[in-house]
Amino acid sequence: MAKNPQENDQNKEAGQQAAGNGKQPSLNVLTQYVKDLSFESPGAPQSLRNRSEKAPAININVNVNANPLGGSDYDVLLTLNARAESDKNVMFNVELLYGGIFRIEGFPQEHMLPLLFIECPRLLFPFARQIIADATRNGGFPPLMIDPIDFARMFQQRMAEEQAKSKVQAS
Repeated sequence: MAKNPQENDQNKEAGQQAAGNGKQPSLNVLTQYVKDLSFESPGAPQSLRNRSEKAPAININVNVNANPLGGSDYDVLLTLNARAESDKNVMFNVELLYGGIFRIEGFPQEHMLPLLFIECPRLLFPFARQIIADATRNGGFPPLMIDPIDFARMFQQRMAEEQAKSKVQAS
């Protein structure tokens, strides 16, 4: 049996009220951008010719920051650093600050941090990963394909560190 339009409007209204502020929850990417990109290959061209049988040691660091821009807009920055070394020689070092401006509306306040530090970087990551792969390939190396990142785990670790700091400072 089909619902009448009035029932649909009532259900939609109830869902908006459940969000707490009368708006349907939405997360929109307004723009994405490269804030900073650096690729260094200090040993080139020798490091490109003398590739050993052994794979280089690659160290990857990831960080996420978020800043309010006003209203419901936020700037989220994903920082990726990748450094490859072979026999204590740096083969390459690539650093990327990749940002996105997000409009987040209709979500309860307690959901804002997980949205900013889990969902937003999750949306940015595939694009940042491709930029890193292109930079290493254009530098003469095989493209570095960074494995998927568990931003939820990163967020949980960050929150645990913040709680530990606040307990130490309170003592």
